[in-house]
Amino acid sequence: MTTWRSLLHEARADLAAAGLPTADVDARRIVEEVSGSAGPLTWVAEQDAPRLAARRVRDMVRRRANGEPLQYVLGSWSFLDLDLYVDPRVLIPRPETECTALVARAEAERLGARRGRRDPWRGGLASFLVADLGTGSGALALAVATVFPDAEVWATDASRDALAVARANLAGCGGAAAQVRVAEGDWFDALPDELRSRFRLVVSNPPYVAAAELANLPVEVAAHEPVAALVSGPTGFEAIARIVAGAPEYLDGAGTLVVEIAPHHAGDALAAARQAGFAETRVECDLVGRERVLVARGG
Repeated sequence: MTTWRSLLHEARADLAAAGLPTADVDARRIVEEVSGSAGPLTWVAEQDAPRLAARRVRDMVRRRANGEPLQYVLGSWSFLDLDLYVDPRVLIPRPETECTALVARAEAERLGARRGRRDPWRGGLASFLVADLGTGSGALALAVATVFPDAEVWATDASRDALAVARANLAGCGGAAAQVRVAEGDWFDALPDELRSRFRLVVSNPPYVAAAELANLPVEVAAHEPVAALVSGPTGFEAIARIVAGAPEYLDGAGTLVVEIAPHHAGDALAAARQAGFAETRVECDLVGRERVLVARGG
């Protein structure tokens, strides 16, 4: 039999031989995932790993050594206070999008959304409408729904495959799932006409890579993540422009649009928001100081 410790050493050696600079971390994450330990392997290190578990570790190591992102190999990844299921049908949640989620939460609270526990006995319609356009894994929709119990969040995506992943994440998030409605369609086209002018908050992490930039992305990204969720078009600004232009029709008068952008699109995004009629516009920076999140407020 093979112990968990020896599996860890084997995994580390195989990943290092594949040239991965993160071999140590990746090996630990894979072995911890398969062993079921919530942290260091101390308590199970000298125990024998079941044969099927050892086979699973080696299969995951092989996938990682072949360049598949660790997040897809593990099948899940943390996003703020959420643990999300991810696979190649959706983008991997990133720290930049955590910043977008935090900005969206701050705007929701500023607009009067109630934080706290969900009251299962509270009837009636939700008092705070939110749209997450291009939801992918459902990360932004769930980041809002799990914090604001009175929010009704419409999670939309043009990809049926992506929505299947979002639904899987909804199934694992408890009571907040009842607050999220999933709709298939292209940006605002997925939303019911009767909800025009009623949303308090629209949030999106749209594709913002230009077609010519795809070849310059890390191979792990370009070869494994869904191209349609990465590339917007020739300039990379196409999806952002469409969302900014369409948002005033769906937001109520004082509502806010929050959109993740590429840093080099900041000027164009601000100009587009002003042209669309937003009264107050700014761009928030991400954790490393790059301009990352457009915030456009109504009057």
